[in-house]
Amino acid sequence: MKNILVLGVTGSIAAYKAAELVSRLRQNDVEVRVIMTDSTTHIVYQQTILKLTKTTMTVSLGDIPTRQTRHIELALETKVLLIAPATADILAKMAHGIADDALSTFCLSHDGTVIVAPAMNPRMWMHPATQDNVRLLKQRGVRFVGPVEGHVACGESGAGRMSEVADILDAALKAMKE
Repeated sequence: MKNILVLGVTGSIAAYKAAELVSRLRQNDVEVRVIMTDSTTHIVYQQTILKLTKTTMTVSLGDIPTRQTRHIELALETKVLLIAPATADILAKMAHGIADDALSTFCLSHDGTVIVAPAMNPRMWMHPATQDNVRLLKQRGVRFVGPVEGHVACGESGAGRMSEVADILDAALKAMKE
């Protein structure tokens, strides 16, 4: 039975919100596994996530403990893949089937619900390539939470700010009950 939520955390400055998201998911009795991109490890302290999940965390494919092919075994147990924050990079990888790290490889092996919470500079969000990738992912059934209008880390304002943790949590909890 699939009962795990995998939280993918990418290298946006909004990655600091992943700790609160993990904590809130666990408070709602969701079993969480985290896959971070390498760039995320420069933003979020890995020990924080490990303490909150009380389980293993993945940065490279070799980090997933298993008896079979690592990403496939975890995919077989995963009901929901939630990527928060989702950078333009991971959206492009997902749209075009690029699997060059643990998270993008897992995206290709996961066959359940996928939810993304984009977080990027408004110019990046509005770029035609990003918008094409978003349309393609929505056609494939990927669910989007945000982004929302607001100030982003670089000081600019516009669509691109990651949605509030409560909104992302709500979408994840609904998907886990489906």
